Amino acid sequence: MRFLAGAFIFLFTACWFLPGQSSKKSAPAQPPARSVVAPEASAVPVIEAAPPSEKLTYAVEWHLSHAGTVTVNNREKQIELRIESAGIVSMLYKVDDLLTVNYDEPDCATSSLLESMESKRHHETRVTYDRSQNFAFFVERDLLSDMVIREAKTQIPNCVSDALGALAKLRSLKLDPGQSVQLPVSDGRKFASVKVDALERGDVKTAGATYHAVRYQAALLNGVIYSRKGRLFVWVSDDARRLPVQIQVQMSFPIGTVTLQLEKEEHT
Repeated sequence: MRFLAGAFIFLFTACWFLPGQSSKKSAPAQPPARSVVAPEASAVPVIEAAPPSEKLTYAVEWHLSHAGTVTVNNREKQIELRIESAGIVSMLYKVDDLLTVNYDEPDCATSSLLESMESKRHHETRVTYDRSQNFAFFVERDLLSDMVIREAKTQIPNCVSDALGALAKLRSLKLDPGQSVQLPVSDGRKFASVKVDALERGDVKTAGATYHAVRYQAALLNGVIYSRKGRLFVWVSDDARRLPVQIQVQMSFPIGTVTLQLEKEEHT
């Protein structure tokens, strides 16, 4: 069930704690590649970002069963993510994770803290994005034994996003089907310029509503940052709100497909 827990948080944080990731120092990163779009990147309209105080609640489905709840709180210069397992998943492998990411510009991460309580494990993962040195520093600690179990650092450009910030950036870009963009992303251990393709428009039905949306594919599970192979899709509403109404990761056995669907949108 550890694989399933990793799949949940991957949908927003790109598998920080999935097994099989290397903790070795990665090669010095190159500056992010120039955005590749059709037409040129400068022609991609930037629209107003999501409201500073926004709460989005998602239902997690795995193997046609309700597997948990994901809550995202978007605040000014901070995004908070909570993942709670439910049903048979909690019986087999209970997950209660809280991730907080801070930014000093809309898309430039400065730090993150992940407190993960999974089954009998209780870990804390801190990432510092040092913009003065252009390095990210990653430290994972076992809180039960008070021991550091993983450390890493990687060179980054001056402004880099974690996966949550990259999603926020995608919401601010109005990419039409056939266009693509490169987004600088780091998990604190590796860095890559991640390509996001706009695939098609269509309707998405959730528990609460039907949305006209654009489906995007993000090349995160491609061996550049994350070694586990799979496909990540995000459906963003094709309106001024640009809501991520559905997120789906498709992976091989034993995970298969995990889907998040928007249940509730709140503003404070």
